Amino acid sequence: MMNLKVSNGESKKKVSCRRLGGYLKQQKGRLYIIRRCIVMLLCWHD
Repeated sequence: MMNLKVSNGESKKKVSCRRLGGYLKQQKGRLYIIRRCIVMLLCWHD
């Protein structure tokens, strides 16, 4: 029973890590896009 509980905890941890990694990648992409837009706006002269 003890081994079963440990393996369940580990699998949950891996899933949450994957989910967190995907979330961080998404945020990273958003930040990159926002940063590029700001740079374009600041560097854009009429």
